[in-house]
Amino acid sequence: MNKLIVDFAVGSSPQVVELNTEEVASRQAEEQAWTDGQADRDLADLRTERNRLLTETDYWTLSDTADATDAQLAYRIALRNITLTYTSLDDVVWPVKP
Repeated sequence: MNKLIVDFAVGSSPQVVELNTEEVASRQAEEQAWTDGQADRDLADLRTERNRLLTETDYWTLSDTADATDAQLAYRIALRNITLTYTSLDDVVWPVKP
């Protein structure tokens, strides 16, 4: 692995140098941590979209509006439970909004 060293002094050129053993190990640990966190990031993205869809239908359940239909309530329940079945936006099948 290499790293690029840039000196912003006038007239200097960037240099490419080898990482030392400690730097290589540190970089590999960073890459592994990023890879290990993918599932958490995917689930967070799924929850964000789920929350957006729930927000769109919040007015269905407000006390000053007519009662929500069974289909509307079932839709909201399915959205709230979506993370029990799916783990990312790549595999999710969204319920159909009534």
